[in-house]
Order: sequence, then C-alpha cells, then structure tokens
Amino acid sequence: MTPSRNARGVAHENGSVESAHGHLKKTICDALLIRGGTAFDDLAAYRRFIDELIAAKNRRAAARIDTERAHLQQLPVRRTCDYEEVIVTVPSISGFTLRKVFYAVPSRLIRHRLRVRLCDDRLDVFLGTTKLMVLVRGRSAGNGKHAHVVDRRHVIHSLRRKPMALIDMVYREQMFPREAYRRMCDRLLEQLPDRIACPTMVELLALARERACEAELANVLATDLDAGRLPDMAALRPRLAPDPRHFPRSSSRWHRLARTISC
Repeated sequence: MTPSRNARGVAHENGSVESAHGHLKKTICDALLIRGGTAFDDLAAYRRFIDELIAAKNRRAAARIDTERAHLQQLPVRRTCDYEEVIVTVPSISGFTLRKVFYAVPSRLIRHRLRVRLCDDRLDVFLGTTKLMVLVRGRSAGNGKHAHVVDRRHVIHSLRRKPMALIDMVYREQMFPREAYRRMCDRLLEQLPDRIACPTMVELLALARERACEAELANVLATDLDAGRLPDMAALRPRLAPDPRHFPRSSSRWHRLARTISC
C-alpha cells in the first residue's frame, strides 16, 4: 500500500472516505424511516440509536476489522483538542450570542470576557482559567432565526428588578419549569393589568427557585387554575416555607472560664 496526499480543499480527491460517509448517511436515513420518526427523548437516546446501528454495520466486517486492529498503534496519552475556543463578552442583557444562539448566564458576569470551549454537544465556559459552568449547546433554526438556551436560575434575579420585561421576553416559554406555571401566567395576563400580573408571575418563579419547590408549587397552581382562583402570594410564602424540623441542629458546649486572681 502506497500512501498519498490529498490537495487541501479539493473534496473529490477524498472519495474513498466520502463514499463511505455517504453510504452511512443513507443507512441512517433508512433506519429512521423504518423507525417511523426522528423524534428522540434526549440526546442520549439518539446516540444509543446510532451506536446500535454502527455496531450492526461493523459486525458484517468484523473479520477485516480484527485483522486491521492487530496493526493499529496505541491511542495518544492525552485527548486531542476536539473543541473550538471562542472569546465572548457578556453585555448588559446577562447573556451572549454565539453561532446564532443566545445563552443566558448569571448577571454577575456582565461586562466580563469569557473563554468558551465550543464542543459538539456543550459549551464549557471559563473565566480566566476557572471553569464556571457547562451549558447545553443550542442549534439555530433552519429559517435563520436565533435559538435560545436559558437557565431560569441565571435570569430570575435580573427579572425581579425589571418584572415588566416578562411580557416581551422572546424566551418566556423557557422560564416556566412546568405547564402549570405557563397556564397561570396566561391567566394572570388575562385577568389582571400587566403592571400587577408580571410582578406576581415573577415572584412565583422566584419562590419556586428559592424554596426549591417547583413541583409542590406547580400542584398548588394547578389546583387554583381548576378552581378559577388567582394565587395568593401572602398565603403561599408561609405555606412553602422550609419546615423548621428539617433544619440541621447544632449543639455547643460552654466551657467554664477559670477564674484567676492576680496578686
């Protein structure tokens, strides 16, 4: 076998590899048609589907693969760089836009320059050499519209300062952890003025965040919706307050001070 080099940027010279990729893509498309749809519960389910498909395809060439495996070299000790590094600055909107996707970050990072490692399925965000967080990578729509990746925990504090921003927020649907919150928001906007409905809804979201009671509060809101009632914040706060019986107990011993008499 005599190795050769391909001219950079000349795609047709890589036909032996591209042909195999084309056959693989056709195999995946056929498998999706047989499956009856392209919707998966999550990324892990899609990856399992691809792994099973590739494993079945490789079993047909298992003997040839085993022959080649005996001549393969060891893998590198360190992992290769499989990401693209980008520098972004967080403006006053408490987020940054990268590849037509808006990512929300905590408001404390406003006006800071972040180093982002853009991986296939995630973004590793660094401030200097300190890793701050991992964000799920978003994909913009095919029609050119921007996508949004929003963690409500990152924006709830700034939203409490400006609750009226909830009306025109383009990613408002991502602020609701459960369906009951979205339905209650629609009910509040229908029956109350905006200047009252928006702060009330923001306080509900903040209450769910601060008390870690998203599921419990969702059940309360669903009951209120079925009964035709609006939420009573004055009653909800003590109802969802932490149980003092679950507080950690601390005990300390007081040591008697020795009385010294100086002569």
